Amino acid sequence: MSHTQHAETWKQLKEHLPQWVTESKTHTSDGHVASYIPELANAPADVLGICIMDTEGNISVAGESDFRFTLQSISKVFTLILALMDNGEEIVFSKVGMEPTGDDFNSMLKLELVEPGIPFNPLINAGAIAISSLIAGSNPTEQVERILHFFRDIAHNPSLEINQSVFRSESDTAHRNRSLAYFLKDNGVLDSEVDDVLHVYFSHCSVEVSCTDLARMALVLAHNGVDPIRNQRLIPRRFVQIAKTFMFTCGMYNASGEFAMNVGLPAKSGVSGSILTMVPGQYGIGLVGPALNRKGNSTAGVHLLGTLSQEFDWSLF
Repeated sequence: MSHTQHAETWKQLKEHLPQWVTESKTHTSDGHVASYIPELANAPADVLGICIMDTEGNISVAGESDFRFTLQSISKVFTLILALMDNGEEIVFSKVGMEPTGDDFNSMLKLELVEPGIPFNPLINAGAIAISSLIAGSNPTEQVERILHFFRDIAHNPSLEINQSVFRSESDTAHRNRSLAYFLKDNGVLDSEVDDVLHVYFSHCSVEVSCTDLARMALVLAHNGVDPIRNQRLIPRRFVQIAKTFMFTCGMYNASGEFAMNVGLPAKSGVSGSILTMVPGQYGIGLVGPALNRKGNSTAGVHLLGTLSQEFDWSLF
C-alpha cells in the first residue's frame, strides 16, 4: 500500500469507523454472552469496541475500545508460537495435528475415533492444552511467567496481568477441559501432570487486555514477527506463517470457512467476545463484543469486520 493509499484509508477510518461501529452494534442483540465460565457472564452484552493500529503505532478507535477482557482462545495463537520457539516444529506436531476438526472447540470425539489420538490442531481446547504442556519451564509458575513475559513483549505492555477472578472461574468449572486433559494423559500426549498443565492453560486464557493491546499483538503478526514500531524481530517468520495458517483454517471455530469467505483475513476469536485480526503488512486489529453467536464468535464483531473488509477490499482472496 502506498503512502497516499494509507492516508486515504486512514482518513476514511477516522471519518466513518464510529458510524460503522454504531451500525454493527445493533447485532449485539442477536447473540448471548458466554455463561459456561460464570465470570464471563458478567460482561455487558451491548459492548462493541475496536482499535486499528498502523505500522507507526497510530490508532483509530471507536466504540467501547477501553473495555477490558481476557484473551481466552486468542492466547492459543501465541502459546503455539512460544511452544514452536521452545521446541521446534517436529516436537510440536508430534503432539498436535494440522487440520480443522469440524467439531466443537471443546469436543473430545475425534481423540478416540481417529488415530493416533492427538488433537487435530492447536487451536481447539485439547490442542491448546497439549501445547501448554510444551512451554519451557521447570514448573507451572515458571511456565506462566514465561508466557506472561512473551505476551507483554508482543503487546509492548509490561502491565499485562492474569485476571484472577476469571482464572478461578475457569478452573472451578472446567470439567470438560479436565476430561480432555486426562484423556490426553492416557493417550501419552501429556508428559506433565494434568493439574500442572491446566494451571498453565487457564492462566494464559485469563490474561486481561484491551483492544489496543490486541491490535499491537496483531500488528506483529501482520509483519511476520517483526514489531514495525520498534523495528525489532520478536518471532521467527516461519512460526508466524504457521500461526496465521491455523488462524485461517481454525481461528474462528466452526465458522472459519464462512469468515474466510466474508472477511478474508487471518483471525482468532475468544469467548470473551474478542477477535484479533490483521491486514498483512499494514494493520493490526483488536476488537471486543461479548455477545456471541452459536459458533462462539462475536456477533457484532464479525459484522463489523465484514463491513471493513468490503469497504477497503481487505480480503486476501
